[in-house]
Amino acid sequence: MTTAAPQAGARQRFHSIRRYPLFRRLLLIFGLPAFLVVIWWISSERADSFFYPALSDIVATFAPTWFEGRITADVFPSLGRLLAGYGVALFVGISLGIAIGLSATLRSFSEPVLEFLRAIPPPVLVPILMLFFGIGDAMKIVVIATGAVWPILLNTVEGVRGVDEVLRDTARTYGLGSVTQLRTLVLRASSPQIMTGARQSLSIAIILMVISEMFAAHNGLGFSIVQFQRSFALPEMWTGIILLGLLGVGLSIVFRLIENPILHWYRGQRQSQRGG
Repeated sequence: MTTAAPQAGARQRFHSIRRYPLFRRLLLIFGLPAFLVVIWWISSERADSFFYPALSDIVATFAPTWFEGRITADVFPSLGRLLAGYGVALFVGISLGIAIGLSATLRSFSEPVLEFLRAIPPPVLVPILMLFFGIGDAMKIVVIATGAVWPILLNTVEGVRGVDEVLRDTARTYGLGSVTQLRTLVLRASSPQIMTGARQSLSIAIILMVISEMFAAHNGLGFSIVQFQRSFALPEMWTGIILLGLLGVGLSIVFRLIENPILHWYRGQRQSQRGG
């Protein structure tokens, strides 16, 4: 009797949680991050290392470090370079991907060159790009675009190649023009893979933004983190790393908000197929 009552109460609480899908979703989203933060907080408080500051010190240093001028001096310039390079990568990757995907001749002609260029790590190109573009924003934008373009390009090529031939023949039978076919058939059918490549490129763009700002820069997140490290301001350095993580999470949320209306038809189709 005494053990059955607590077990019944636990089951009742579990079933009450299941009735609230929003609560379950929030628990799944924030449960693991909250657990890791607690572990970090406890372990860092007990640590006695100059290179491993307590999380409480990092949190206390965060606001004075970034909200007293560095948001406009470092964060906004980094975001501008990131968006510019990512935008160039989107335009070039989607445009070339559509052209290569639609033409078998162009695909066979360009494939060896693309495989060669794709194998070169973008950070290796930073010294070379500095010779051509200097040390200004243009070099950093080109570095970001050069590395972020490949997932977009390759996914676009595969998405265009995967368009159903029956749909292509149907579009030609109904006399749809090339532009109409591109807009209503090719782009729509390949949009899931294009968005997959764009999502992968976003994380690459953030990494390359930081790397490009570590070379001959005078502002930016990467520049600030390196300066903190060189001056042994380790709590400030950790705040920069945490800010980069928060920036990545925020951009991922914005990307998902943009992706949802674009792929609503695709998700609806998959749900109908599962239901069937």
